[in-house]
Parts: sequence; structure tokens; C-alpha cells
Amino acid sequence: MKRNTKIAIAAPLLLLVAAVGFIWPKHDTGPAPSAAAQNMPITEKIARGAYLAKAADCMACHTTRGGQAYAGGRALQTPFGNVISPNITPDQETGIGNWSANDFWNALHNGKAKDGRLLYPAFPYTNYTAMTRDDSDAMYAYFQTITPVKQASRPHELRFPYNQQAMLAAWRALYFKPAVYTPDTSQSAEWNRGAYLVQGPGHCIACHSERNALGASDKSLSGGLIPVLGWYAPSLTSDREAGLGDWEIKDITDLLKTGISQRATVFGPMAEVVRESLQHLSDEDVRAMAVYLKSLPNEAGKRAPYEPSKEAAAIAFLAAGEKIYRKQCMDCHGAQGEGIPPHYPPLAGNRALTMDEAVNPIRIVLNGGFAPGTAGNPRPYGMPPFSHALNDVEVAQVVSYLRAAWGNNAPPVASTTVNRYRNVPLE
Repeated sequence: MKRNTKIAIAAPLLLLVAAVGFIWPKHDTGPAPSAAAQNMPITEKIARGAYLAKAADCMACHTTRGGQAYAGGRALQTPFGNVISPNITPDQETGIGNWSANDFWNALHNGKAKDGRLLYPAFPYTNYTAMTRDDSDAMYAYFQTITPVKQASRPHELRFPYNQQAMLAAWRALYFKPAVYTPDTSQSAEWNRGAYLVQGPGHCIACHSERNALGASDKSLSGGLIPVLGWYAPSLTSDREAGLGDWEIKDITDLLKTGISQRATVFGPMAEVVRESLQHLSDEDVRAMAVYLKSLPNEAGKRAPYEPSKEAAAIAFLAAGEKIYRKQCMDCHGAQGEGIPPHYPPLAGNRALTMDEAVNPIRIVLNGGFAPGTAGNPRPYGMPPFSHALNDVEVAQVVSYLRAAWGNNAPPVASTTVNRYRNVPLE
């Protein structure tokens, strides 16, 4: 090969290597463990770690249905393919038994595995990076005590080029920077505790924020559709949706801790979050989260009034929905949509019905609505599914009626929208 040809081939390769080296994530050591944490009795540290594992809801992703706790194997669907959760039990060969506390911290804080691989943000290190080193070390201590399971982690099932580490490095250069939560000195200790839990271990942003075409969250808590789950996580900053500015603190804490309150009931993916995570938090921590969430600004303002169609077909469509409501729904939710809170939620003035995205009421009519069973609500009332009894047009009619009746003022939904979600899995 001629010398000039070798140079022509080598030059682009050197540029590529230089580019990858430039964007490759640098290691951030973060703060050192505090003296108090280092001197904490190991039993106390393990208990603290178990509590934080609940707060972070680690079980939800790292345990398959019917599988062994934390042994991994759950396929987390993304628009780019499936990310398979790894085994995080302390098995020496297939889990994290040979990880150090530094390795564990590096995963939470920097999004890197023990062998240096960059981790995909389906593992929400983009939120966990806000956690303190002390909390990371406590979680590490706990995970070293759980039952080890010998189960090799399956490889991810991602499409090219999303399965390339260089692509992930470029994504991180654009959207991720390690940073431990910094308290806001203008706010109370309670507010800061709530902000830490919401932004860090609770990783509420992972669902309640819009994502761009590359899967990066805008971190605004302004709501977002979760396509692979077929649910909409409502905005926490808009009183048009799930904003809590006009809620009493007690109603917020009741909802987070038990899944029900005088104002609303949780269903769908949020019911699992309450059952597996939030109900296990202390009253003080749940209240702190409520204080922080209530303080979030109302950024969206008010929606322009919807003007219902006066056409005969549109009027008949809603009348058909009212007929279905009186036959199927009125016994529980009342003639005027007043409900019997907290077990039968009121539908009049229910913001879950009037959001721009109507997917959640559609899913509830199709698949039923089931509040979580919690210590504070051990025998939850549930709404039966109607997918077997109502066709797509009928579901669209009754949901459209709910969005228009008793002062609710939102556009109707189409039967094609109902059909889109009829066969979406429940999880």
C-alpha cells in the first residue's frame, strides 16, 4: 500500500478516535462519604439501604413477575429496543457480589458499570446521580446482604446504532452531567428533603417529563406520554393536570402514602409505585415530598374553553355516551358525577378526564381501574374492565361524555384512539 493511501485511511480513523475520546464521559468522583456515615453501625446502615431501595423502587425493574428478588431479567421496552435489567444480587459470578462500594457509587452517580461500560439511561442514573455518597453506600451495604441468585444477566436487545457505546457516549455528552443534589438555602429543610426524594431516588422525572426523539427527558415534570406503557404521566406543574397547588397537604400525603385521597385515586403504573415504594416511606418523608410538589410553579396556565359541536351527529354521540354511563357507571359515580370519595372518585371536575391526552380514562374504561392495596387502604375498591362489554365506538362515546358532562370541558375522543390502546399490555 502506498504511503499516501495509508495516510488517507489513517487520518479519518485518528479523527474518529479523537472525537470519541473527546466525548467519552470523564469520571466524577463526587463527594467523599461523611464521617458520620463511615462510623454508622453496619446494622443501621443496612436498614437505611433497605429503606432507600424501597424509595428508589429498585424491585420494579430488577425483578421479573414470579422471579427471584433483584435477579434481573425484566425487559424494559424503549423506542430503541429492549433494555434488560441486570442481576443486582450479591452473587459473585452473575450479580454484584464482586463490586465494591466505589463500583456501586459509580453506577448510580456516573452511570458506569464495574467494567467501565456506559449504562443505558433506562436505568435512571440521570436521576440517581443526585443521591449522596452516604445513601449510595447504605444501598450498597443492603444489597450485599440479600439472597444471592446465580442468574446470568441477558444482553440488551437494542437496534443498531443504539447498541453502540460510542452513540451512548454522544448522548451523554448532550444530556447528562453527574451532579449530587445541592440544597436550596432559601427553602426549608423539609422542602429540600422532598426535592431530594423527588429528583433523586424517587426519579419522578423519569415518567412525568416529556422525552425528545433521542429519549432525553426535559426534566420539567410537565407531563409526558409513556408510549411503551400506553399511559400518560400527567404534569406536576400544571393545575390543569396533576398540579397540586390548590391541594391540601393531607390530601397529597394520603394519595402518595395510600393511593387514595378525597381528591383523587391512583391507577395504572402509579398504583404500582405507591404499592411497592411510596407506602413504605416514613410519614415525614412523604410529607416532605408533598410540600415540595405543592410548591412547584403552575407553568401551563389555563386551557382555552372548548366549544362543543352543535351538529346533530356530535350531540347524538354524547347522548349515546350518557346512556352508557347511566347503565354502567352511575351506581358508583353518581347521577351528577359526584362519586363517593375516596373509594369511588368524583368525575365532575376530575382533571384526569379533561387533560389534552385522553389515554388514561380510555385505559381505565377498557382495563378497569385498580387502586393499590396498601397498609392505609388494605381492601381497595376497584373498577371492573369494560373491554369485553363495550366496543371501540361505545368506549369513545362514554369517555367523550365524561369529558363533557358536569362542567368538564374537553374535546371528544375518537374510536380509532380507543382501538390504539385496546390491546396495549397493562405493563
